[in-house]
Formats: sequence, C-alpha cells, structure tokens
Amino acid sequence: MEINFKSFFREELSIDQIQEAMDSGEITSKELVMYYLYRIANIDQSGPKINSILEINSEAIFIAEALDNERNLKGSRGPLHGIPIVLKDNIETNDSMHTSAGTLALENHLACQDAFLVKKLREAGAVILGKTNMTELANGMSSDMWAGYSARGGQTLNPYGDPTLFVGGSSSGSAVAVASNFSVLSVGTETDASILSPAIQNSVVGIKPTVGLISRNGIIPFTYSQDTAGPFARTVKDAAILLGALVGKDDNDIATSKSEGNLQQNYTNDLDTKGLNNAKIGIFNDASKDYHDSGEYDAQLFRNAIQALIEQGAMIIENIKIPSFHREWKWDVTLCELKHSLDNYLSKLPSHMPVHSISELIQFNQNIGEKALKYGQDKLERRESYSNTLRNSEYLNAKLEDLYFSQEQGIDYVLKKYDLDAIVFPSYIGSTISAKAGYPSIVVPAGYMDNGRPFGITFAGTAFSEGDLIKFAFAFEQATKHRIAPNF
Repeated sequence: MEINFKSFFREELSIDQIQEAMDSGEITSKELVMYYLYRIANIDQSGPKINSILEINSEAIFIAEALDNERNLKGSRGPLHGIPIVLKDNIETNDSMHTSAGTLALENHLACQDAFLVKKLREAGAVILGKTNMTELANGMSSDMWAGYSARGGQTLNPYGDPTLFVGGSSSGSAVAVASNFSVLSVGTETDASILSPAIQNSVVGIKPTVGLISRNGIIPFTYSQDTAGPFARTVKDAAILLGALVGKDDNDIATSKSEGNLQQNYTNDLDTKGLNNAKIGIFNDASKDYHDSGEYDAQLFRNAIQALIEQGAMIIENIKIPSFHREWKWDVTLCELKHSLDNYLSKLPSHMPVHSISELIQFNQNIGEKALKYGQDKLERRESYSNTLRNSEYLNAKLEDLYFSQEQGIDYVLKKYDLDAIVFPSYIGSTISAKAGYPSIVVPAGYMDNGRPFGITFAGTAFSEGDLIKFAFAFEQATKHRIAPNF
C-alpha cells in the first residue's frame, strides 16, 4: 500500500523541526504518528523486517488528535507536545499495551499504573506510540542468547546493512527504533551497557544517567544498585530534551531523593557548540587485547575523534590510568539483586498471571520449551538458587567493593588525579565501572568502520555531571556530524 505523505515528512526530523511545523499548521501530531506507523508497517514489520517494535499503542492516533486539539485551543505544553516516543518493554504503561520484559509468561500482563517516567512523559504531552523489543529479561535469561532477542518478540536486527551485525543489548529495540526512524525518541534502561552498547551499535545518542536521577518505579527490575532508565535520540539536543522530561523526585523511589538540587528541568541550557573549549578531557584506551580484537574497536576512528576534541579546544590528557579498571569485578550484586528484585516483582502480579516467582517462571518456560527456550535459561536457573534476603557476606562485600573501586578508586580518583572534567572511552568499554559507580555516561556517534559498522565514543563523569557531559557531547557532535541514516 502506498500513502502519499506531505513533503515535510522525511528521515532524521528533529524535535525543533517538528514543533515549528506543528506550530505553523504545516503538519499535525496525528499525521506524524501516521507517518511513523507507516514506516513501522513497511520497514520494521515487513520489507527489511528490522523487528524493533514489539507492540503498538491502540490509542496513539486518538492521543495525537487530542494533543492537536489542545494545541489549537491552549497552545503547546512544551517541546514534547505531540512527539511520538516508544518505550522498552520492561516499562509499565497503564493502557492497552502489555509489559513483559520480552517473556512469554508476561505477554498478557497489563500494568495497573504508569511508571513514574511514563506519567512525566504524558504530562509533557508526548504520544506513547508503542513498546520496543529487548533482550529477554534484560539479558538475564541465557548466556547463549543473542542480544536483541526475546521469546515474545523474536530477533531485532541492526539497520546498518549487514543483519549479522551486533545490535547491542538489552535496550536494542529502543535504539534501533530511533536509528531507523520509527519514532522521534525512545526510552531504554541500563544495568550495565544496556543503553550505551545499542546506542554505539546503531549510531544514535544514548544517555545513561546517574542512578536516582530518573525514577525506577514501574520498571521490571534487574538490580537495585545499578538500574536506570535513559533516553535515545538521533541528536544530543533531542536526547537532552527527553532527559529533562524524565527526571524528578519520586516519593516511591528513595534513590531519587539524592537528585534534589542536582537535577535540571532543561538540559538544553548546557548545549554549547564551544563547550569543549578549555575542557580537560582524559582519554582512556587501556583496554584488553580481547576488546581490540573484538571488531568493536577502530583505532583510526578513535584517533579521529581525539583529534576532533583537540581541534575544538579541549585539553587532552592521553593514556590515563584507572587503578581499578582491570580488576576482576565480582557479580554477586547483580546475581543476588536480580533474584530478590524479580521475585518481589513477580510476587505482586495479579493472581490470574501464570507466574509469581522465578521458580514458577522457569517451570513455565520448561512447559513450553520449543517457544520459550530457543537459547535455554541457564542464567535464570543459576539465579533461582540465590538467597532472597540480601544478607550473605559475598553479596554485602561485593556491594561495598563495587562502590569503593568504581568511585573512590575509579571514576572519582582519576578525575581528581588528572584534574579532568570528563573521561572519553572508545565505544562503551567504560560501561561497567560507570554502572557500578551509578555514574552517568553519554554516547555519541563517531563514524563508521570499513564494513559499515557504526562506531562511537562515550563521555563519562562523576555523579550528576549530565550537564557537562551533554555540553561536551554536543560540541563534538556539531563539529563532526558523523551520523548517517541507515539505507533501507
């Protein structure tokens, strides 16, 4: 089926361009939603079959029409008024869409309320367009499972030509949907690399904020210590706009209490094309040989990125050393906290749901093995044996070590030692130390390898340094303009 859309509709539209067109009457939010639904139908669900969208909001067009009417009667609420956004499938919405974390056991789960961040988006005037596919249970199912695969949604593909390219996990669908122009914006979640990795692999901007900047309330949990939601966008400015709409203190999430006085409602105030001038940036490239040989690293592209930083006036300190970077990190925190948090979440599901514990989830999957267990569930089975009291010494000591070695002997140590404003990592190799610290990172595209695979760099800093990181990433983006839309 061929539909003739207005000439305005094209790939890579920014929030500013869309808002200007809606304010002038050139387009409506309804038309914008229809445009993205058309692309989802003909590129995501057929044709190339990218498979990033798991479910569509049945009310999306009606919501857009209501927001169009409100704009005409009262004016715009702000930059997200009428803007379509898709959400990772572990974020609860109180509508006709399900929240399943990619599992078949929860494919009929209808949340009784919006996640706190979803309430914020609706208040800002966003149109929740749909849910995105994800690595099942945020990569908590199987050690053999491909990134971007879930039993409920199947395999999400990388839109950059070669379908065998790594798509990144576990917020893969959220990154791919934005990269492929199936939505203006998306929201993912991260425990370790789940925003940064797919942003790199799909040549989009991804922000993993400080833990506690965005409420975790209404998100199917993986850990207590490291989980956070964060934005995906095609530009730093659009990501900054979305971040400002997501942040806020939530009385039902104690982690957000520390954000009072540390958050901004408008991160676009930090956008500065000269933001790198006189910034002190440490370059970390002390990665393992395995990483350099992994296919994710490109020495020339990283050198080009460093040169761009220098040309923008940054004071570069190369080959910085992070004392704890190569330590053998323990994983007791994520293993124990998944058992505790997921069991608690499942136990509160309505009585008609088929599972209310991890042990019941394991049995449910075994009963429909052909559908549910393409890659097995060895990770889930290992976690099922862990205590759910969070009191054993291995867990407690690992939690303390994570904080000490990621903060005092990690990010904060190196920032102080070299007097830095931020650290730049190639790709997302700094994800683990930043995740264990609960500190922010932002990924920005930095070119393409000879085989077409996207490459990017990560700006990382200390707690609540999002404003500075956005400033540096924006200056880099505007100076280089690396991003190219995938060619379908």
